[in-house]
Amino acid sequence: MSAPELGNKSVPLQITEDEAAVYDRQIRLWGLEAQQKMRNATILVFRLKGVATEAIKNIVLAGIGKLVVIDSEDVAEEDLGANFFFRQEDVGKKRVEVAKPRIESLNPLVTVETISDPSLSEGENLDLLINTADLVCVTDWDREGLIKINDICRRFNKPFYAGGTYGLLGYIFCDLLKHDYIAPDRAAPKEAAKNVKNTTVYVPLKDALRHRWTGLTRKQTKELNPAVVFTVLALWDYQAKYGKLPDSIDHASDLEALALALVARAQVNKQALSTIPRDLVETMVITAAHEISPVCAVVGGMLAQDILKALAARESPIANFFTFDGSTGGGSVVLLVWVDNGIKSPTLATSVFMALT
Repeated sequence: MSAPELGNKSVPLQITEDEAAVYDRQIRLWGLEAQQKMRNATILVFRLKGVATEAIKNIVLAGIGKLVVIDSEDVAEEDLGANFFFRQEDVGKKRVEVAKPRIESLNPLVTVETISDPSLSEGENLDLLINTADLVCVTDWDREGLIKINDICRRFNKPFYAGGTYGLLGYIFCDLLKHDYIAPDRAAPKEAAKNVKNTTVYVPLKDALRHRWTGLTRKQTKELNPAVVFTVLALWDYQAKYGKLPDSIDHASDLEALALALVARAQVNKQALSTIPRDLVETMVITAAHEISPVCAVVGGMLAQDILKALAARESPIANFFTFDGSTGGGSVVLLVWVDNGIKSPTLATSVFMALT
């Protein structure tokens, strides 16, 4: 399949009356201008696993303009548990070719294009794809691959999202460059409530990974749930070191050692986290290589919600690393930053709790 034609960005499409009727509820919620931005957005999604499936469903139903999905793999038996675009009879067929008509059926107003040829997402072709998209989302990828695509996005000034799951754990990272958005003025009196323009400056993943946790109190550190954060980061290290995810209880000591090394390097408050809970480590080495449908649904839903916020420039998106623990239904957002002239600590951003049903 040839590389998709991503269209002429100099001629924005206007929402028709029929489209306004379809998206009436969203227009009343976000406003016509925000819906117009989504209508003209081209989103590039890499890898069609469980998280991407949930995210794609939500952004397509919301009314983006064009979706380009890149995945060269075939449907496998294990994909059926967390990917509702696939059926038993699809095993052995290309993921994107099977999913395309089912994605299109969600919202015929959205143009859906797919790429299954891996050569079309490498080198100059990859640069072209990223340069002609409005936002790039990479799911269930290894750390080095995420850094590579994030760097290309930086070069072309494109917002970048990454998301994925490891068994019961999930994460989202975003680099929105310098992002302007409109949000309610929380400091204004209720009777004089108004919207104000805010700006958040993001950092690329390779810089966020150099964060230090100094300057936080024990309470602040614990609220960020660092055990989960560093277990996710340790899984990235494990993949980089061994070329695969852990899949046996025999790998627990290796994963634990990697996590503790990261904790020490980041200078985490020892009163808040002196070790990684052994039950968390053992759960990860058994489940990390597998997708769990409810966890994919939560992380994919959060990912889609944040992408739509970023496109619409309404409300504050994630800044910048979200982790989810499926065993507790809790999630937290940590702002991880690094500045060249010194160390800047992560900021306690948000804690959210969800029930898996």
